[in-house]
Amino acid sequence: MRLTHLHWGLALSSTVPVSSWISSRSSNYGSSVIGYFNESLCRLTRLYGSNSNKSVGADSETLESLAKRLSNQKFQNVVVLMGAGASVSAGIPDFRSPGTGLYDRLQHYQLPYPEAIFDLDYYRDHPKPFVELCQEIWPGKEGGPRPTLAHAFCKILEDQGMLRRIYTQNIDGLESLAGIDTDKLVECHGHFRTSSCIKCRSTMSIDDCRREMVEKMEVPICKQCGSYVKPDIVFFGEELPSRFQELVTADTDSADLLLVMGTSLMVMPVAAIPSWVSRDCPRLLLNRERVGNFLRIQSRDVFFEGDCDDGVREICRMAGWESLLEDRFQDCR
Repeated sequence: MRLTHLHWGLALSSTVPVSSWISSRSSNYGSSVIGYFNESLCRLTRLYGSNSNKSVGADSETLESLAKRLSNQKFQNVVVLMGAGASVSAGIPDFRSPGTGLYDRLQHYQLPYPEAIFDLDYYRDHPKPFVELCQEIWPGKEGGPRPTLAHAFCKILEDQGMLRRIYTQNIDGLESLAGIDTDKLVECHGHFRTSSCIKCRSTMSIDDCRREMVEKMEVPICKQCGSYVKPDIVFFGEELPSRFQELVTADTDSADLLLVMGTSLMVMPVAAIPSWVSRDCPRLLLNRERVGNFLRIQSRDVFFEGDCDDGVREICRMAGWESLLEDRFQDCR
């Protein structure tokens, strides 16, 4: 089990589904293996070396105990890992829920496998399905999705001076719409604010890209090399933004609370973040089911089974933040 952390560390440069990570053919791994092999060894030494006999604590955490510590501002470096489930109440489907998830709704594209619509090689050969999908998911449209209670709660953490960072797997931009400072964000899977060529990386105005994809339903063409352009969201097989690699080690080392919200923990390397925080860092999962290494709940772990919004409502009720949550939520509207 201890080697799992080392293995995940080797994949930090590319986005890969867990199910296909080991057998992935992506060439992006090679350049980063040596550096992250060394980093992962250091992590293993820290986690399982001199502190290997350190007790996690006899008393188990509870939702109420964490809420009280939040209310009393006992946390100073909260790290949030946010997935698609945090945006479901905004009308944005998650990816894997049977029947309603985005991957189920993509069946009419006759994809070879659901994740292909976010696969760089597939986009290179078959760009139309993603272009059509952009009609649905492009953020900032008039009357489009607005931040949820989960986003408002993260804004409270920032206002209270407790938020260190949000690592969001989402590309909907709702964290920014909630007023959270971009310095507090790591958009692990990119965003729709810029666009570039998938071959030569030349940039295209995002307004021009949007016009081609959303208004004309055409594939944007690079003026430099003639290849395809897409928004700078991270497809499978592409490297994560450098900001992820620059911040994740210090953030997970410093975290005094990890909050995981609405994610299946199915995509590496972001799925590994819960295993990277220190062994005495409490971890709170707000999700419809246990996932990742929360499948075996430890004494430091708290699991709230249900929707993210229901989870933050309960936390705020226990912390005495109910009116504060409502105020922040209305500010986001």
